[in-house]
Amino acid sequence: MIHAILTIDDIASKNTPAIVDYLNEKGITALMFAVGENVERYYENAVYALQHGMIVGNHSYSHPAFSEITFEEAKAEIEKNEAVLDRLYKDAGVERKYRPFRFPYGNKGGANKEKLQAYFRENGFSKLKDDKIPYPYWKEVGLDKDIDTFWTFDFAEYNIRPNSGFTVENVWNRIYGKEPGVGVKLLEDGGYHFLLLHAHDETDEMVPGYYKQFIDCLLENGVTFDAPTFW
Repeated sequence: MIHAILTIDDIASKNTPAIVDYLNEKGITALMFAVGENVERYYENAVYALQHGMIVGNHSYSHPAFSEITFEEAKAEIEKNEAVLDRLYKDAGVERKYRPFRFPYGNKGGANKEKLQAYFRENGFSKLKDDKIPYPYWKEVGLDKDIDTFWTFDFAEYNIRPNSGFTVENVWNRIYGKEPGVGVKLLEDGGYHFLLLHAHDETDEMVPGYYKQFIDCLLENGVTFDAPTFW
């Protein structure tokens, strides 16, 4: 048996409501990480996600690489988006029970990594429960101690762009473990994954309903989607 928690980065987008509707149809609760600028651009779509059962976390305000900014700039990015999300939850009429954070690009801040982890601990940020992840590397590199939400499998579908050379076939190869360097295999019995997908209209233009294709494939291969829970 394979279990997974679905995380989706970079909301809000034009296609956010369609993604949410599909997930509700399949009985999947996703943890969606919001970029403040995107929420402000597609505010009602972010409200829609909350009002239809998704959890929305902080993905910074403007999506910088955190190793390229100062600690004070990093805090400002986080806190500016916290204000956006507090307002969003209030306007949606949904209680904000959890405050998960994901670094843009998975970039944990370089020299400021430990200061940022301490900041998360001291300011009530939520850690996604990860005790079921069986892969040794998760503890070996300290991901079990970090408060921010990382992932075990990245679909990498955001690379599907005109003239990029990366196509939907590359995503299928990742899913089926045919692409070197992917890491732990997704469709391997006994697995437990934090999956990384993105809400990108640009991907939808090139591969309409891309999220349906990939998630349907996982469901057909026996993946059970668990609702996110937090320590």
